[in-house]
Amino acid sequence: MRGRAIRRLALAGAAAVLGLASVAARSEIIDIAWQNGDRFERSMPVAPGKFAEVCGPLAAGKRVAWKFEAEGALNFNIHYHVGKEVRYPARIEQTRASEGELVVDAAQDYCWMWTNKSAVAATLDLRLRLK
Repeated sequence: MRGRAIRRLALAGAAAVLGLASVAARSEIIDIAWQNGDRFERSMPVAPGKFAEVCGPLAAGKRVAWKFEAEGALNFNIHYHVGKEVRYPARIEQTRASEGELVVDAAQDYCWMWTNKSAVAATLDLRLRLK
């Protein structure tokens, strides 16, 4: 009886680990929650073959200073949607770091997005600041 209980616990633990692994390997979409009204900072893993995306509404006339650094090269873009069309104020292929300023021309939900085309995870550190 005791041996079965130990095996059940071991199987439950293995299932939990596998469940966490599948969660860690999914793509991530995060809503921007401005801290102190003007800052957003986040560190997140970008799994191999997956993406991480940070999105939020911005009013026309706003400016957002952005900066990121990653452990590995990622494809990066800032985009928004107009109907079925996707517009890209910024797009950079295979970069570990970049910074710039987004000038918001039209009120939209804007997204900062990173895609990991490599075979290894890359931790990403992001900083956004409203101006």
